[in-house]
This record gives sequence, structure tokens and C-alpha cells, in this order.
Amino acid sequence: MIEVLRKIWRFAGEEQRNIRKSMVLGFFYAIFHMFQIAAIYVVVLALVDGSTSAAPAWEALALLLVSILGRAIMNRFSQLQQTHAGYFMAANKRLSMGDKLKRIPMGYFNDNSLGNITAVVTTTLGDVENNAARCLVSVIGGFLNTLAMSLAILLVDWRLGLLAIGGILAYLLVAELSQRSLLKTGPARQHAQMKLVEAVLEYIQGMSVVKAYGLDKDSGQAVQKTVDESCEKALGLERSVAPWMGLRQITVRVFAVALAVCALALYSGGSLPLTRCLLMLVASFMLYAELESAGNMADNLQMLGASMDKANSIDDTPVMDIDGAELQPEDASVRFEDVSFSYGERTILDHVSLTVPASSTTAVVGPSGGGKTTLCNLITRFWDVQGGRITVGGHDVREYKLDSLMKNISMVFQSVYLFNDTVENNIKFGRPDATHEQVVAAAKAACCHDFIMALPDGYDTVLGEGGGSLSGGEKQRISIARAMLKDAPIVILDEATASVDPENEAELQAAISSLTKGKTLILIAHRLKTVRNADQILVLNGGHIVQRGTHEELIAQPGLYADFVHVRAKANSWKLEA
Repeated sequence: MIEVLRKIWRFAGEEQRNIRKSMVLGFFYAIFHMFQIAAIYVVVLALVDGSTSAAPAWEALALLLVSILGRAIMNRFSQLQQTHAGYFMAANKRLSMGDKLKRIPMGYFNDNSLGNITAVVTTTLGDVENNAARCLVSVIGGFLNTLAMSLAILLVDWRLGLLAIGGILAYLLVAELSQRSLLKTGPARQHAQMKLVEAVLEYIQGMSVVKAYGLDKDSGQAVQKTVDESCEKALGLERSVAPWMGLRQITVRVFAVALAVCALALYSGGSLPLTRCLLMLVASFMLYAELESAGNMADNLQMLGASMDKANSIDDTPVMDIDGAELQPEDASVRFEDVSFSYGERTILDHVSLTVPASSTTAVVGPSGGGKTTLCNLITRFWDVQGGRITVGGHDVREYKLDSLMKNISMVFQSVYLFNDTVENNIKFGRPDATHEQVVAAAKAACCHDFIMALPDGYDTVLGEGGGSLSGGEKQRISIARAMLKDAPIVILDEATASVDPENEAELQAAISSLTKGKTLILIAHRLKTVRNADQILVLNGGHIVQRGTHEELIAQPGLYADFVHVRAKANSWKLEA
């Protein structure tokens, strides 16, 4: 239990000061709570003395009012501090995770599914946000407040004080044993929740496939299975908690009764005055209230520990630019020097060497799965090479800080993602300080100005998540406008015109040629008209560059490129132009 409390304290980070304030306020809350005992003591003392004056009653009333008002104020501000700490410790963690995710290898996202990551930033950190600060304050505050009251009893009578402290120790022993029993059920419940989020996300994202193949019932059963498993794990957690909760309650009740019996015995033996005996009888009912409340909150500790461990696991993933520097490339050239890369046991690039001169156009072609996209992703450090090195402007890409490297590169992906924001902000994503006029100029060059103006609010239209309100070609053109606006010296196009309709393709090709003039252009394409004018064409197959040269050189020699062109021409997929 102590280790989990320490973990919460470390996890709190900057919010430790607010938790500390909440504990201090909780301590004063306990002091105001003890005013009730003082009020009772005043009344009891007056009754024992046979006083008929109204003064003791007024004094007791004043103490009760001070107690009620003081507790209300302390509780309000203590809760505010706890809420602030809980919210911001989770918010800060989410922000740090977002920053971390930008700087780790893309392989992490293959090994850790979207559902897993989503569960961490939502459900997992939601548990921390709602319970962590409250648990820490309640558990530590409840213990300290009960200990303070026990020390006060110790001043009244050392025998009763030792008995009260013995009750605290017994309760802590039972609480520790209960925490150990939750070591398995807590993480299991956390894992089941993550599986549930993953299954629901998969079901929603694949809804079109589910409906197309009439698998509504089968897919629904898979989700229902994860729901049932999550419920079972949650119920298992509650079942494991219930016996220990009962045992804790029995422990405090036994010691409370023992304190009352002991006080009566001491009074009967003449070693404890009647007023103090009556005071101890009242105190026995109030002594362990805060500790019992703390114990109930402690049942969440193991779950919180598992949640924080899961959130912190992302921190253990090595980032890609720990030792990077803010470098200025000498030019816009790109070089691969004996580069090798694998996904697990599958080799994608095998000792590949190539040079892309500055201000030149290089096309990469080859069969699907040959490593074309991987080659481009290695330039931008989506992954790091496992052998050899890649240089941009004369510097190894691993020497750059990732932000410094990406300032020099614009990418247009085959699969386009647009954010749930305005059209203008999506285009400005790579250059937030761009003016509206610059955005419009880029949009016109990318052939998307007309359809943007046809949207309900033009450039201020908010797109749905992923740009779902636009067609594939429209999304691709906005993505191209975004890359154009960034105006980086190196441009990588991964099938950038794949989703563009024939009517706009010619204009888009002209726009790309115009706006990438003087830049280093690396493009992946299957259409002949896209690659034929490249300064060099690289044919990638089986992890090796099997051919390289211009279109005229490659078409004139036997090999994969010529076969590819002839097959395309025969199938009328490519239209050869003079």
C-alpha cells in the first residue's frame, strides 16, 4: 500500500503542492471535527457537576457551530485542491504522452494497438483523474487524523491511548493484507477494460465492412464477449474486496468497543474520572471514522497502481531524438548508405545504397510490398535503420532533433488523414503562421479552392474526424495543399495522385511540377505519366534496387521496369504518350 501511495505522489508531479494543501486542510477539518467532542465534554461536565446555568449549553452550541462552519470551509477548499490535482495530473500526463508519441518509432503503434493507446488516455487516466488525489489525501489524511486523536486520548489516559493506537496498527495490518489480495484482480480488471475499448473501436471503425458482409450478429457477439469479460473482472474485483472490507469494519468495531469497555473498567476501578470516562465513551464512536473511510478508499489503490504503471509504460519507450541537435542541412540531398531494415523477421531493405541529388526528382517504383513506402518513411525517421545510415543535407538523420529534421521535409501520404478542424487549419497544419491569402494560393495550386468554396462555410468549414465529410480525392488535394504551403526543400509524395479523378490530374501534375521546382522530390507512383519525367527512377524489388536510370534508359533494357510498362500498356492501365 505504501508503495502505491508513493507511486501516486510521484505521478502527481507539479500537482504535489495542491495535494499537500489538501492534506493540510484535511488536518484542520479533523481539528474542527474534534470540536464536537469538546462540545459534548462541556455538556457532560455540566451534567456531572449539576450545573443549572445556561452558559454550558451556549458554549457547547458555539463549539458545534464553529465545528460545522469550519468543516464546511475546510472540506470545500480541500475538495477543490483534490479536484485540481486529479484533473491536472491526468491532463499533464496526457500532454506528455502526446509529446512522447511524436518522438517514438512507428513500430510502437504496430505493437500497441489504437484501442490500447486510447484506453490509456481515456479510461486508464480517467481512473487516475477521478481517484488518485482523493485516495492519497484520504488514506494519508485519515491515518494522520486518527493518529492525532489517539495521541490526544494518550494524554487523557496512557492505557486508553495505547489501546487506540493498537487499533490503528491492527487496521493497517488488515488493510495491507487486503491490498496484497488485490494484486491480481486489479491489473486483470484494467486489462479487461483496455480490451473492451479496443473491441468497441474496432467494431465502430469496421462498421462498413460489417454491414457489407452481413456480419452484424457475429461482430456484435465479439463485442458482447469483451463486455461480459470486463463485467466479470469488475465483479471479481468487488468480490475480492468485500471480505476484507467486512474484516476491516469488524477490526475497528472491536477496538471501539474495547476502548469503551476499558474506559468503563478504569472508571469502575476508580482510576478514571467520570467525566473522562464519558468523554472516552463518546470518542470511541468517533475515533476510527476517518481511518475507516481511508480504508474504503484504499481499495482503489491497486487499480490505480495498475493504471499508472500502464500510463508510465509509454515513458519507457525510447525516443528517437534524445541526442539530436538543431542542425541546418548543407543542401537538400538525400543519401542511403548500405541501409538495411526489417519488420521483425521480415527483411524489407537489404543493404540499399542510393543518392538523391538536391533539386532533383527521383521516382521509386516496384511491386507492392517491395519496400517503397518504408524507404520514404526511413528518411523521415518513422523508423530508424538497423544497418547503414541515411543522410539529409550531409547529416545522419539520427543526428537531427526530429522537429529540426521535419522542417526540411513535406510528405503527402497515400492514406490521407485530416483533423477535426477547419479546412484552413488543416492546410496550415505544417505552417501555422501562414496568412489566409497564402492558404488560398496553396489551395488553388492544389486544385481544391473551388470545392472548398462550395462547402457551407468555405475555408471555415469544420471537417469531420479524419476528413470523413470529403471524398478521397478531395482529402488528397487538401493534403497536397498542406505540403505545398509548408514549402520544405524536400518533398515526398507517396501515391499523391492515386485518388485524384482524371479531370483534375493534369492540373494537379502541373501544380506539383510548378511548386516543387527547385526542390528535391521523391515520389512513389505506379502511373507512367507520373514517373517518366523523373531525373532518375529506382526500381525496388525484394528489398534491393534492381534497376536505376531514366525512363528512356530503363525502357530500353530488359528488366522489371520494361516488363511493368509493357504489361500496363497491354492492360490499358497506363496510357503511353509521345
